[in-house]
Amino acid sequence: MSKIAVVPGSFDPITYGHLDIITRGASIFSEVYVVVLNNSSKNPLFSVEERVKLIQEVTAHLPNVRVETFSGLLMDYAQEVGASAIIRGLRAVSDFEYEMQITSMNRVLNDEIETFFIMTKNQYSFLSSSIVKEVAKYGGNIGELVPSQVEQALKEKYKH
Repeated sequence: MSKIAVVPGSFDPITYGHLDIITRGASIFSEVYVVVLNNSSKNPLFSVEERVKLIQEVTAHLPNVRVETFSGLLMDYAQEVGASAIIRGLRAVSDFEYEMQITSMNRVLNDEIETFFIMTKNQYSFLSSSIVKEVAKYGGNIGELVPSQVEQALKEKYKH
């Protein structure tokens, strides 16, 4: 029986922390949908199309990973693709409260889809897309934080 999971996020941009969670999820589930959610409350640096392209490039070595976009409720998307699980990454205790609220709401919407939390590797516990953008904006070295394709795209955005 095929087990499908969804890894949602804004991925603006994708980092090694995200990639760690996606890769580990892909080793557990038969299919993993990385879904770029279009969050209207955020002002992204990269367009949805640019984010999808970057994620496709850096996950090309994972044959069971698909990258898509969605606007709307995550649980509607998960049901649409036949997912039995949502995968969320946790960096620190501070992430847990927010994630617990989201998971509780998702259970109200659809209690048949489980949420799995994967703790990020220690080396990525501080890492966020916001931090990466801030460092890149001022020309700092982000080579250990993001794949080379993402580093190049950030340099283009900030013209470094």
